[in-house]
Parts: sequence; C-alpha cells; structure tokens
Amino acid sequence: MRIVECLGNVRRDTNRILDGELMLAAEAVAKRLTAKPGKLGELKTIYETVRDEMEANEPGALKMECYFTDDAGELIVHDVFANGDALGFHLGVTAARHFPKLAEIAVPGPFFFCGDVPDELRQAAEGMNMGAVFGTHAFGFAR
Repeated sequence: MRIVECLGNVRRDTNRILDGELMLAAEAVAKRLTAKPGKLGELKTIYETVRDEMEANEPGALKMECYFTDDAGELIVHDVFANGDALGFHLGVTAARHFPKLAEIAVPGPFFFCGDVPDELRQAAEGMNMGAVFGTHAFGFAR
C-alpha cells in the first residue's frame, strides 16, 4: 500500500511513514519553475537528469517528485531530504551543477524550504535569488 506523505516536517522525536516505510522526520523543499517559451521539453530533460543523479549519488535524498501544471508551462518539484546536511549536499553539488542552465531556460521560484534549514543554507538560497521562503514546523500529522 502506498502512503501519501504531506509536504512538511514532523517533530524530530517522532517517526513518519514514507511510501510504506518508517523513517525519521525530514527536511522538504517544494519549488516551481516556469519554462520560458519553447523550453518545457528541455526543462523536463534536465529534471530527469537531476532525478537520476539524486537517486544515484545522494543517499540523503529520500524522495523526489515532479509535477506539471495543467497548462504544462510550470514544473513543480517536491524533494525530501533526511536532514539539513543532505539538503546542503544537494544544493552544493547536484543543484549547483544544474542551476545555471535552469536559469537560462526557466524562471525559478518560489522555493519553499520546510524544516530546520541551517543558517548557512538559508543565506546561500537567499543569495541565489530564487524566491526562497523558509518555514519551521508549526503543527501537523503523519500516518
């Protein structure tokens, strides 16, 4: 049975279920990228590469999903990381490698960071001018 996981964070002393497996609470990022005219196919190809690299090289990347908006001009991405270190690795390696090309073919933002994002990662994300928004856990539930 597939269990749907809500975007967000759960207190550090609780567990949550992700795709039927028990795991510790995680950091999450949801982002929107709007393709420039004629660039949607290229955006999709880049994110397929990002997905493959995350799966192969980022053990702290627990989940990555992409969605297209109904008008097919926007890509919504939902990433879940084991912790702030895993998020930092992703931003410093995989994302850093692809972000310059993404900025050429799409308008990034906003990026919603949910959880305990370390200050140095907040500063780096804010410096990338991607419309970063940060939220710490307030309340919620997980099954």
